[in-house]
Amino acid sequence: MSRTITARPLTREAFAPFGSVIEKKDSEVRHINNGMCIRHHDLAPVDAAEGGRPAISIFAGKPYDMPLRLTMVERHPLGSQAFMPLHNRPFLVVVCPDEAGKPGTPSAFVTQSGQGVSFPAGLWHGVLTPLDEPGDFLVVDRVGPGENLEEFAFDEPWLVKLP
Repeated sequence: MSRTITARPLTREAFAPFGSVIEKKDSEVRHINNGMCIRHHDLAPVDAAEGGRPAISIFAGKPYDMPLRLTMVERHPLGSQAFMPLHNRPFLVVVCPDEAGKPGTPSAFVTQSGQGVSFPAGLWHGVLTPLDEPGDFLVVDRVGPGENLEEFAFDEPWLVKLP
């Protein structure tokens, strides 16, 4: 028996309790390079606590079968983590509020083309979940000393459906 949630479209307002939506829409714009480039400025914070440093990586994710059987989530207590697709396809984002050190009821979102997400340090979230086909993602997160990964296995899985 599984519990079921249905993903909803990713918007800044809906995702605000969990982190930042990374997108150009309504961003602070700065014209740079003699007017030949537009900088969409400061789209999400980067946190790298306790002697860590920000790192830029590329993750190559494989799609999961849908509906997603969510059996575990993870969090990174020492730093933020941001995901920006290097393609124009949607991906699934699963997040959970913290309830006394354990994940609460998950929420799920489906991105639109051109959207990424940034999780603050300590936010419970599902793993990278491309939809339909493999995808590369630019990831900005913390590397360095210390334990920066906690995983939580649900006693009963959640079933995550697409809208």
